[in-house]
Amino acid sequence: MESQEIVKISQELFGKTPLRVEKVAEAGSSRRYYRVGLSDGESDLIFTFGDDLRENRAFCELAEFFSSQTSGIPEVLAHAEDYSWYVQRSVGRRSLLEVINECRRAGDDPEVKLGDIIRDCFKALIRMQVADPAGWEPRVFNPPFSRRSVMWDLNYFKYDFLKVAGFDFDENALEDDFERFAGRLVEVPDSLSGFIYRDFQSRNIMIGGDDLCENVPGFIDFQGGRRGPLLYDAVSFLWQAKAGFSDGFRREMLRYYLEELGRCRAIDMQEAEALVGQIVVFRLLQVLGAYGLRGLVEKKAHFIESIPAALNNLKEQLDGGMLSDYPEMERVCREMCSDKRWQNEEKPGGLTLEVFSFSYKKGYPADYSGNGGGFMFDCRGMHNPGRYAEYKTLTGLDTPVIEFLEERGEVQDFVEKSASIVIPSVDTYIRRGFSNLQVGFGCTGGQHRSVYCAEHFGRMMAERYPEVRVIINHREQKLKYQVC
Repeated sequence: MESQEIVKISQELFGKTPLRVEKVAEAGSSRRYYRVGLSDGESDLIFTFGDDLRENRAFCELAEFFSSQTSGIPEVLAHAEDYSWYVQRSVGRRSLLEVINECRRAGDDPEVKLGDIIRDCFKALIRMQVADPAGWEPRVFNPPFSRRSVMWDLNYFKYDFLKVAGFDFDENALEDDFERFAGRLVEVPDSLSGFIYRDFQSRNIMIGGDDLCENVPGFIDFQGGRRGPLLYDAVSFLWQAKAGFSDGFRREMLRYYLEELGRCRAIDMQEAEALVGQIVVFRLLQVLGAYGLRGLVEKKAHFIESIPAALNNLKEQLDGGMLSDYPEMERVCREMCSDKRWQNEEKPGGLTLEVFSFSYKKGYPADYSGNGGGFMFDCRGMHNPGRYAEYKTLTGLDTPVIEFLEERGEVQDFVEKSASIVIPSVDTYIRRGFSNLQVGFGCTGGQHRSVYCAEHFGRMMAERYPEVRVIINHREQKLKYQVC
């Protein structure tokens, strides 16, 4: 148990038993973080356990070097001989993303209130980026940004987002576009190349105290750093989906970043600005690959929740002509951006209950709300109208099928018992202010029994809970509507 190991390490290294050990919520990586307090009044320690030993070593060694170049780099106090764990000082309890969200909930504009902190972030970032390569290149384990690495990320997007989400595309034509896009992306002048953090975003910037005027940003998760185009980091930060920055603010901060970079080395401002659009598109496709794997495959809610904002950002680039030279990439991206599963519709307050009918042959309904699913009921134990020729072309919405099912009495009992299971959760979801719940009814073909059950269950819930937004989705019949 890692908690027991933390106690043992603390006693051996610091001669103290922890007063508290808090597991930090996991994000996109497989590393496990624990916030540990050894005594009151002292800053917390962060214990990290990870299976990628090269990655862990890179973090420790890069932290040692960059702490001499800029502020906000965590001090690594100790590590295992094989780097399977390491201990660092905390550089803040809240991420900048949390602070941004707190501002919005309080009715403040984070672009105004946090502007100085964001400028400080860029100043510190630039000091890392332009540092002497002799100090950081021997410590990174990732190969430099290259055509090969770009292709890896583009295919990550293809296999973990496009294919997982079920989009059709001409694979040869898409691969041709990827090859040409990658070729242009790596044509970066030496003046705009250096150390890239690789995951420079508000989730990886920590804020210390509660008084924003006195905060100094702290930096974590730079173990993926490597040589590459410096603009990649500025773009990653400003176009992060969850941060939700306005286009005007992005342009203002990008200009500030380039002016600060220009104080450190001679750069061609127009040349730099011309690279931005390509890097924005690449970064958005890259993160959509991550959202596909971590969200659609692994069902981690906050990754699913980020998809609509990422697609909105991508649409801005499409409308600006950034993919006009890549026809299949552009076609596929436009199809993604118009997909109703991720339309950023104005959602009403309160609970949305989505009721599906589906075929088990085609798998369970996907959940794009971020809730992670809900109740699934198997209708295949009931007599199947689809076995009879006169019902084969009909569905559970048609009167002959309804009469067939209701004459036996089993379907009404099935729906009522399903409702009795779901109702306590609906009551709880309403009371606690939850926003989404999914209920599914599956049968062999998603045509007769499941359609009947979903339709009647949905209407029963709408009648019982007029304050709930009830959506009926007959997936295999391609029918979706709100019950009024």
